[in-house]
Amino acid sequence: MRSLGAVAARLKPARAEGRGRLPRLWLFSDPARLPDPRAAAAALPRGSGVVARGVESALLPGLARLLRQRRGVLLLGGTPRAALRLRAGLHLPDRAPPPGMAAFRLARRAGAPWALLSAAAHGTPGLARARRQGADLLFLSPLFATPSHPGAPCLGVWRWAALARRAGRPAMALGGITATTAPRTPPGACGLAAITALLHPGHSVSRKSRRLQAEHCRPGSG
Repeated sequence: MRSLGAVAARLKPARAEGRGRLPRLWLFSDPARLPDPRAAAAALPRGSGVVARGVESALLPGLARLLRQRRGVLLLGGTPRAALRLRAGLHLPDRAPPPGMAAFRLARRAGAPWALLSAAAHGTPGLARARRQGADLLFLSPLFATPSHPGAPCLGVWRWAALARRAGRPAMALGGITATTAPRTPPGACGLAAITALLHPGHSVSRKSRRLQAEHCRPGSG
């Protein structure tokens, strides 16, 4: 994790208008691999971000307190009402927005500094959707091949960079980010996001994961 943090610290800093500086290192939770992200979040460098997806509602207040104590940022995956209750940001998947957005948008228009909005994007349609939603930042993926989606083509460095230039907002790199691949992150990235590589300090990427990255991030995919 220290390696990812060191690479992230060298990326260009970015800010969300009216909501301050954005983290350059992000942990994504996952219902299967990381259903409770609290311990992993506590091990992150101060000021990091967490995107909580599929986390049980009973765990969220503790996670929110932890990130406030560590001057971090919490984004809840696709749950606007819970984000409002916890005074947390919101992360939208690369599809139609969920119900309950109106109240969250009101909080944003009122200038709530915690009402950060991020969006996932996997290509040009996702960029257009993020612009329509007025996202402050986006998570553009997959940069590299990832065991999360075996066999799926990755964007690759060149296509990722081209999409990031067209995004019109800070772009964070997600997908196949490990201590090995992170140094190849395009210079246009404003942050790194990962699941497996941030599960716990000293986590090493498996031989299988490295093979997937070599096999499926094929020429022509980016």
